[in-house]
Amino acid sequence: MQNKGLVRVFAILFGLVCIYQLSFTYLTYTKEKEAEVFAVNKYPETVENYSKLRETAERDYLDSIGNDPIFANFSYNEAKAKELNKGLDLKGGINVILQISVRDILEGLANNSKNPAFTQALDAADQTQKDSQNTYVEDFFIEFEKIPDAQLASPDIFANKNLSDDITFDMSNDVVKPILRRKIDESVVSAFEVLRKRIDKFGVTQPNIQRLGESGRILVELPGAKDVERVQKLLQSTAQLEFWDVYSVNELSTFLQAANAVLKQDLDKVKEEAKEEVENETEKVADSTQVDSSKTDEDDAIADLLEDAEDSTDVESTVNPIFDLLSEKSNVYPGGPVLATVAVKDTAQFNTYLKNPKVRSLLSANQRYARFVWGKQAKDTEDVDLYALKGNRDNTPELSGGVITDATQAYDQLNNVVVSMQMDGKGAKKWEEMTERAFNQRSQIAIVLDDIVYSAPGVSKGKISGGRSEISGEFTVEEGKDLANVLRAGKLPASADIIQSEVVGPSLGQEAIDSGIMSFGIALVLILIWMIFYYGKAGAFADVALVVNILFIFGVLAGLKAVLTLPGIAGIVLTIGMSVDANVLIFERIKEELAKGKSQVDAIKDGFSNALSSILDANITTGLTGLILLFFGTGPIKGFATTLLIGILTSLFTAIFITRLFIDGYGRNGKELAFSTAATKNLFKNVNIDFLRKRKIAYVISGVIVLSGLGSLFTQGLDEGVDFVGGRTYTVRFANDVVPTEVEKDLVAEFGSAQAKTLGAKNQLKITTKFKIDETGEAVDSEISNSLFKALQSHLPSGMTYDEFSNGDEDKQVGIMSSMKVGPTIADDIQQAAFVSVIGSLIVVFLYILFRFRRWQFSLGAVTAVFHDVLVVLGVFSLTWKFMPFNMEIDQAFIAAILTVIGYSLNDTVVVFDRIREYFAEHTTWPLDKNINGALNSTLSRTLNTSLTTLLVLIAIFIFAEPLRGFMFSLIIGVLVGTYSSLFIATPVMYDTVSKVGLKEKKKTEE
Repeated sequence: MQNKGLVRVFAILFGLVCIYQLSFTYLTYTKEKEAEVFAVNKYPETVENYSKLRETAERDYLDSIGNDPIFANFSYNEAKAKELNKGLDLKGGINVILQISVRDILEGLANNSKNPAFTQALDAADQTQKDSQNTYVEDFFIEFEKIPDAQLASPDIFANKNLSDDITFDMSNDVVKPILRRKIDESVVSAFEVLRKRIDKFGVTQPNIQRLGESGRILVELPGAKDVERVQKLLQSTAQLEFWDVYSVNELSTFLQAANAVLKQDLDKVKEEAKEEVENETEKVADSTQVDSSKTDEDDAIADLLEDAEDSTDVESTVNPIFDLLSEKSNVYPGGPVLATVAVKDTAQFNTYLKNPKVRSLLSANQRYARFVWGKQAKDTEDVDLYALKGNRDNTPELSGGVITDATQAYDQLNNVVVSMQMDGKGAKKWEEMTERAFNQRSQIAIVLDDIVYSAPGVSKGKISGGRSEISGEFTVEEGKDLANVLRAGKLPASADIIQSEVVGPSLGQEAIDSGIMSFGIALVLILIWMIFYYGKAGAFADVALVVNILFIFGVLAGLKAVLTLPGIAGIVLTIGMSVDANVLIFERIKEELAKGKSQVDAIKDGFSNALSSILDANITTGLTGLILLFFGTGPIKGFATTLLIGILTSLFTAIFITRLFIDGYGRNGKELAFSTAATKNLFKNVNIDFLRKRKIAYVISGVIVLSGLGSLFTQGLDEGVDFVGGRTYTVRFANDVVPTEVEKDLVAEFGSAQAKTLGAKNQLKITTKFKIDETGEAVDSEISNSLFKALQSHLPSGMTYDEFSNGDEDKQVGIMSSMKVGPTIADDIQQAAFVSVIGSLIVVFLYILFRFRRWQFSLGAVTAVFHDVLVVLGVFSLTWKFMPFNMEIDQAFIAAILTVIGYSLNDTVVVFDRIREYFAEHTTWPLDKNINGALNSTLSRTLNTSLTTLLVLIAIFIFAEPLRGFMFSLIIGVLVGTYSSLFIATPVMYDTVSKVGLKEKKKTEE
């Protein structure tokens, strides 16, 4: 090997850099352990809510030492910023994909146009988006073009005064489209910046926010965040702050009385009609039924009808539709802004009454634009207050939040938390006018945020100058900080819906770390032992290179600020298994050269040289699938692809250079190095299997397996996860073991359809439902979470509260440990991306093999084997998912597994093909079948050795990492079938096509 000194220096320097990068992780770990010990000593388990108290104590401890130097002038905060990032599945936290509403943006650009063509196109685009791969704006354009004579540049659509500098009425649709695309992109960028500012002030370490293509989607990852509701409010709040004059109860008291009278009259009329209908039905039943003592069923029917009529049609009822909904804890007082106080559960019914046309008609002429809005729900109460804002024809506030230049959390004179705001000059002037009017009229001003009245103060000391104002509303300190943060960052240009979310509790994350480390350690030990057992001292040198490789992988991950996930750990462990392959190839080639009688020096030199082509080809094909996975994958799958790709690069360096340094150094003084042990010296030495003769039997076996799998795929299909079909899934842990079928009955009764499956231990279930998956918003998420709590009530500890359940009671380790939501639109996109990634990898690999081997028969054999392997894995999953004791859902992780299987299968096949090509060049007089069989037998030791080491790794992960069992099972099947297919599918298919082409050419020559 040339330039050994340079390689040695580079390896040492690179190793030192990796140690430096990882040192920050070690420093933060030690300090966090100190904080944990401090919190445990301060709050023993005998203290109520000790988990939350410990969490607060840990945070306070770390805050107190955050800026103190802990090593070489680095503080904890500085080290924390440089540590190895852990993903949500390891650290816990929240991951969401937000869809910025392009419809809202278009409506805003069109000044909320009521043009029928515009509205029709928007509604049609909403429907098309459910199954479309286009962006929203493209579907809108397609639908708009379908409408005859519709022009985007109409004065009542986009040729308005707001867009007059960009769009004029004489522009064609094709000219307007790129302008709208640019405007939409600017709005999404604005939304991105608003969200980034909000998140920067949220207080989590290592947050991640990024745009996803041109779809208007934004990915937000908040490792360590636990308060789901708080995060949802922070991300989805549009921060539409408005200031409105408000009606007093004196002005609308007669309206409420008149409304109640009208509604009562309508209700009485309905009841009278219902009574007559029931009586008529009763008479019909009585006429058609003969009085007979044996006909008890008919008698019971008559009795039931009469009872119903009596119970439900009492005309003398004293029901008051509006007044009966009013709460006993009323906040209504003369001259005050509160019209009514109502229980939260009754607000929907109250809204229905207020929207009734007859009720609206009772408002006087100057009140007809009144807007009825609910206030902020106070703590420890189920009631909310109703306000009436003095609206106008355009439904626009006199003053909006755009004038706010600063906002901070503060305290009022009674030490209550408030949000203090400062307005710009224009806002200050308008605020002065509004407060002066309110003072003179003894009225109030409602401060409204996202259609919720936070407060409606009166003005007691005259007009307020300077533009200072404040919002009160029984805030906690965190709520006050969040609201100030949102107002300071500015409002979103459009609503943001959470179309995909994942929440992982910290305890589940810690368990994932423990299982990941356990599987990592066991797999590593197994590999180290096996290499020494099989290759002796040479295996020990390979082990040292392997340990260096692991240091490089983690160091590069830390240096690149990549995120380590549980699938990422699997990728590293799998890389360890596959990296051994390079050393196995080298050692097997060296053994072959020694068997030819070469000296040790020459054998080592030629062995490394001859193995290089196979090593590069094998790793490049695996790397190609990794790149496709990195490009199309999201979240944890990107983590898997990242570690796999890094591992491939570092494995190549350590196997080719580091191992060589040790081997050359050992033999420098003439020491003999055996590349085997007494137990393995003669293994596979005189193997002479006629693989091609057995190919027809293999075709039959494969055909039966593939056809059985296809039959199952078409009949019972696969267990598709929410990634592909949409829905919500929850990992729920119970205090005791539960029976999934019994829990599922309770879930079906609540949701209509749901699934419950054991996930790992028998006291943990994975619960999936599609209930209301088409609906978005915080209220829907909260409703479904409440319904889940209600459905599982009989299986949970008595006295458990909803908050304990929804946040996963850390003291008892019971409740929702993680949750995930995938909307139908993004599920369709994920499905499409998965299909493209698999097909794309096959095409790329076909072209690469064609480029390397110059014969299409090699490409055909490799791709046939890959198709075979993928179909077998899918078939096995389809045949077994109903009875396997672990989760076998088809999700993004499964697609990662399929692509890994493709990479592994190709890795094996390419090594075999390389040797076949080499035999063709060396033995030009040999028949085709002898060359191929010889090549297969010569690589058999490497093939089985690599497969065994990889299987040892996968089985270790399968046993100890419960969340990854389905993922690992697919890889285990893939390795087994991949090893088989490289010998009995890829090579035979290549042989058959080469033979047929050769026969045709021979006949043509003879003719």
